[in-house]
Amino acid sequence: MQGQAAGIALMSVNTGPLFEPLQVGKQITLKNRIVMAPMTRNRAPGGVPGPDVAAYYRRRAENDVALIVTEGVAVSHPSAVGDAGLAEFAVPEMSGDAALAAWRHVVAEVHAAGGLIFPQLWHQGVMRRENSGRHPQAPSMRPSGIWGPPGRRSSSAQAYLADMAEPTRPMTDGEIADIIAAFDDSAAAARSAGFDGIALHGAHGYLLDTFFWQETNRRDDHFGGDIVSRSRFAAEVVRAIRAAVGPGLPIMFRFSQWKQQDFDARVAATPGELARWLGVLVDAGVDILDPSTRVFDAPAFEGSDLSLAGWTRELTGKPTMAVGSIGLEKDLYAQMTPGQAIAASNLDRVMTRFGRGEFDLVGVGRAMIADPAWAVRARAGTPFKPYTLEDLAALR
Repeated sequence: MQGQAAGIALMSVNTGPLFEPLQVGKQITLKNRIVMAPMTRNRAPGGVPGPDVAAYYRRRAENDVALIVTEGVAVSHPSAVGDAGLAEFAVPEMSGDAALAAWRHVVAEVHAAGGLIFPQLWHQGVMRRENSGRHPQAPSMRPSGIWGPPGRRSSSAQAYLADMAEPTRPMTDGEIADIIAAFDDSAAAARSAGFDGIALHGAHGYLLDTFFWQETNRRDDHFGGDIVSRSRFAAEVVRAIRAAVGPGLPIMFRFSQWKQQDFDARVAATPGELARWLGVLVDAGVDILDPSTRVFDAPAFEGSDLSLAGWTRELTGKPTMAVGSIGLEKDLYAQMTPGQAIAASNLDRVMTRFGRGEFDLVGVGRAMIADPAWAVRARAGTPFKPYTLEDLAALR
């Protein structure tokens, strides 16, 4: 389908179960199961989100989205991000006072519209270019000095790959401790700003994820080795955050098999390895798991049609979110052309998996960029708006 005029008809699907409440953690209840998935936006000059960011999230909250997970927000360490316009959760010596005040406004707007909101705390790690961002003097952080294996299936431009290929020194123990403290400080700031929980970005080849992945973690200390040992850094981050925010505030953790460096990567080759990996995170204090896939119902392991979300829910018993091309017919990295609209009424597939108990929450990303009222339309059975590249550019 071309253009934006036509809506996407919703098949006759009973979406009622998506609008039942769910308690997560010890102190919050979501009014329904629909979540706005985190999406990087580059709309925060100087690291500070403006009134447009608050309005953007409020529009989704007032259209029946139960939980909003923000774009990645840089933790309070100068090496956290390198791209321009990325939001920060900085302590005062960086952008702190202005950023914290701005995030308080975002939270207030979402709460006024009846929604809940978590910030997604983020460190780009190996994906950050050297000498970039608002703190170019800070060296980028790599667990073992390795960006990733060359020649794998990736969307990265050749010029970027050439820049990143040269190995650097591994992170020191002191740097690891400083970054754990930065997550701790940023979570405490988020709590003070009124956020309802904390989300952590541990996927897609960023810092936490590169500790998980054997291709980028070759350390021979207690942060390297088998999957349990490679999960120790993330577990220490989670424990530090739990200590900072107390027992009641939920912690959500995004993880993935695939990486930007390698679309076909696997951290866990079997369900048993996945169980050991996630067990470390749950034991550290994670309340909600967010297994990020490019297609939400793709089978995770040979011999079963169970999705990664399904395996996660089965192995941990924790509330789990499915995400990946819900409401769309192409995954995130599929080629699009200007003016082309992609959308799919795939709620029948969503509800089939939801009815099996594979996941508890439905994370909607790009489809909700095009259509702030996506949740309202899902409930009413009315046509969705299609998604185009122009929607991504506008980020209304």
